[in-house]
Amino acid sequence: MIKKELRQKYKTLRKHLSLEQIDELSLSIANQVLELPIWEHSFYHLFLSIEEQREVSTDYILNILSGKDKNIVISKSDFKTGLMTHFLLTDNTRIKKNKYNIPEPVDGIAISNDKMDVIFIPLLGFDKAGNRVGYGKGFYDRFLANCKPETIKIGLSFFETEDTITDVYESDIKLDYCVTPETIYTF
Repeated sequence: MIKKELRQKYKTLRKHLSLEQIDELSLSIANQVLELPIWEHSFYHLFLSIEEQREVSTDYILNILSGKDKNIVISKSDFKTGLMTHFLLTDNTRIKKNKYNIPEPVDGIAISNDKMDVIFIPLLGFDKAGNRVGYGKGFYDRFLANCKPETIKIGLSFFETEDTITDVYESDIKLDYCVTPETIYTF
């Protein structure tokens, strides 16, 4: 399938999930994340979920990272440049939704891309080769292209894998893992 078709398919599937289902599936995903071989690192980039898009709730993963005393990094998106800036999440970090309902830090301690050890990535769908489909703006591909090569890239999905995404571009960055409520895919 092509990305445009996959975006529509997974947006529709998400719309049919109840808030209770989203919460249960998100908890299952967080429990799967605990099984990943990623816990010796320091800096973990986590997206804050867009509730209106019915994304995987990252609250449980946030609690795991906090409990393990990890440095948690969150982003702010600049829709004019297509780039994200990253900030350390602290007790003093103020979060505000932007006009696209993305929860973002108002300000804070800036963290550079080369500090990221592990990145949790929002997505709509993914395939057996580790290719992913996002919302199509390229924010994460630009971000990941500027991280160190050994940075671990983990997608989070309510749904299982597609066989193939047919319109993959050279600039698309593949996942190392994708975690669903039932499965950990390794690429």
